[in-house]
Amino acid sequence: MTFRKTLTSAAATVTLLAGTTSAMALEEVTVAYFMEWPMPFQYAKVQGTYDAEMGVKVNWVAFDTGTAMSAAMAAGDVHFSVSQGVPPFVVAASAGQDLQILDVAVSYADNDNCVVQNVLEIDKDNAADLAGKKVALPLGTAAHYGFLKQMDHFGVDLASLEIIDMAPPDGAAAFTQGSVDMFCGWGGSLRRAKESGNVLLTGAEKEALGILVFDVTSAPAGFVAENPDLVAKFLKVTADANAMWADSANQATMLPVIAGDSGMDEAGTSETIATFVFPTVEDQLSEKWLGGGAQSFMQGVAEVFVGAGSIPAALPSYDTTVNTAPLAAANGM
Repeated sequence: MTFRKTLTSAAATVTLLAGTTSAMALEEVTVAYFMEWPMPFQYAKVQGTYDAEMGVKVNWVAFDTGTAMSAAMAAGDVHFSVSQGVPPFVVAASAGQDLQILDVAVSYADNDNCVVQNVLEIDKDNAADLAGKKVALPLGTAAHYGFLKQMDHFGVDLASLEIIDMAPPDGAAAFTQGSVDMFCGWGGSLRRAKESGNVLLTGAEKEALGILVFDVTSAPAGFVAENPDLVAKFLKVTADANAMWADSANQATMLPVIAGDSGMDEAGTSETIATFVFPTVEDQLSEKWLGGGAQSFMQGVAEVFVGAGSIPAALPSYDTTVNTAPLAAANGM
């Protein structure tokens, strides 16, 4: 298996950076998020609700991958990462970066997937024909984890593939140009890739195999410990925006705002967000999610990455990487 970059080197970088995060004056905070990844929080973002409720200036910075979010948090440049994929979180935590999961941002089995060029005529019935093919995917992300699980399911030898580390927008461009045979990614990039390719497994088929796909809101543990009220207020605004979106009567008002902030048209935004599930705070605090399910899932993700040689070792337990106290406090506000 040919890697253009390795998770091991990325993890080493995170390890070197971990611990450099320092407390900042509570005058402003920086939040990482994704473009072309429409979510209800963006309505509150545009309306200035976070700034008003938190009492600080909130700076928003767009990223291409969750691994880049981890590096930015390690460097002290980012204080919250919204919708960071679980796999990049696991990679960073396994490398020793002291991050915490604060909430379940979104579940989206149908909006993170792998696509094969139509001209190859490869689907789930002849996936073994992928041997020798070139794959573009962002290493250390949910897309990478899903790819590994699918290849294991189909019995495709990873050593037979050329795997190129590419952010989804770049990977989708290479895919549409015919430079790679397979693309794995999410959001608008996935939609563009599907115009000239087909998925191997649907979201429901992936879930049946235990391939869950969900993102979290994460933050450096030190920042959370020093600013518990601020963190709870951030999560409260997010939860309120999700609740607002859950009422269909509000969607006509929210959709154009979310679309504009996502850099998408309204049709694409509607199509994408329709595949998302935003769990309520009560659901997030349940056993299925942050009450134990997420921790067990992270252990499984880490073991898959260790088995693939992508990270050197997993943590004995990922229980301490989840902090539900701010979300519980937000639920009482």
